[in-house]
Amino acid sequence: YHPDKQEADVPAGEVEERVQRFIEIDQAWKILGNEETKKEYDLQQREDNLTKEWPLHAQIYLEDMSWNEDEQLYTLSCRCGGSYSVFKSETKDVSLVCCDTCSLVIEILQ
Repeated sequence: YHPDKQEADVPAGEVEERVQRFIEIDQAWKILGNEETKKEYDLQQREDNLTKEWPLHAQIYLEDMSWNEDEQLYTLSCRCGGSYSVFKSETKDVSLVCCDTCSLVIEILQ
């Protein structure tokens, strides 16, 4: 897809598609090649997938969850017996958390 490696006999419409594809790949590389932007991307993808695939069980304020100082982790018991967990380092970036044993999701309110 690189513009410098295009064949001379490619139709104009296809050249434009290839250039557009190259731009998309370049943008993805810039996001995924940087640790901070990759983390943001991964968290957004995780949240998008949770909202599409799993039902929202409850909306919970972070301060209503149990705090584990040693692990720097907030937890909440799920009705199935599992638990919802979110690390302190993720609290600003994560708004949806999946139960570790079932398909229920909670929304963390700020």
